[in-house]
Amino acid sequence: MTIANTDAETTTVQRPRAVERLVIGQATHDGAGVKLTRVLTQDLQQRLDPFLMLDAFGTDNPGDYIGGFPDHPHRGFETVTYMIAGRMRHRDSAGHEGLLTNGGVQWMTAGRGVIHSEMPEQEDGRMEGFQLWLNLGASDKMQPAWYRDIPTAEIPELRRPGATVRVIAGESHGQPGAVRRERTAPLYLDIHLEPHARFEQTLPATHNAFVYVYRGALNVGDRRVDSQRMAVLANTAGSDGVVLQALDAPVKALLIAGAPLREPIAQYGPFVMNTREQLMQAVHDYQSGRLAA
Repeated sequence: MTIANTDAETTTVQRPRAVERLVIGQATHDGAGVKLTRVLTQDLQQRLDPFLMLDAFGTDNPGDYIGGFPDHPHRGFETVTYMIAGRMRHRDSAGHEGLLTNGGVQWMTAGRGVIHSEMPEQEDGRMEGFQLWLNLGASDKMQPAWYRDIPTAEIPELRRPGATVRVIAGESHGQPGAVRRERTAPLYLDIHLEPHARFEQTLPATHNAFVYVYRGALNVGDRRVDSQRMAVLANTAGSDGVVLQALDAPVKALLIAGAPLREPIAQYGPFVMNTREQLMQAVHDYQSGRLAA
């Protein structure tokens, strides 16, 4: 694991973003009955372009997750699964297989098509994590499928006063993350703050960004963001980043940002393309066994 230590408290953000709105996720289920909270829903896709979906799951009840996610297709985007606790086995039609465990990330580019499964390898205990859907540009949607397992030891960590930051994608305070993408330039940080700690992160003014708090509570500017809430950050002209301020208890939060594609989004279930005709082709390819050919 790469660990970058920065002991001095420095100010990097001069014009921080404010919270545009707070979002409460919708309880739902997916796969074979897995219970989860859909935080980033379809009606927010244009506002938070290039991100299509964020699901949060966390339970100690095996009945909520034991069915897992049997074989299902994807085309046209990337999935990023971040496991906080538990064990999940991935298998796909391209021959990839991997075990996602505590603190690890599974990054999959569906591209032109892949059929995969994500099944729990535990019958008791806690399972908790997140799945983010990241859109692909029109010119990249039909690229070959790609897959990478990133064990927890390979995710760089940044140390700041009162803060530990896991840099899954992008860059924070000079620390490169585990993954980079040129077109959408995603930033994906898991930020752990001690009580009253402050963390600043620069962001391009043109990037769409949000914060999801999954433990404790923090302030973004003068707005309190409680646990299980997503704060959509305003795209204020001239802004240069965001400032997170923990309250009187430890806090854990995801900070996610990316460059918008500004392209049409056409979605039908697990297929995300640019036009209805492309969606119809994806369904036809799947039904005829050619999706992942």
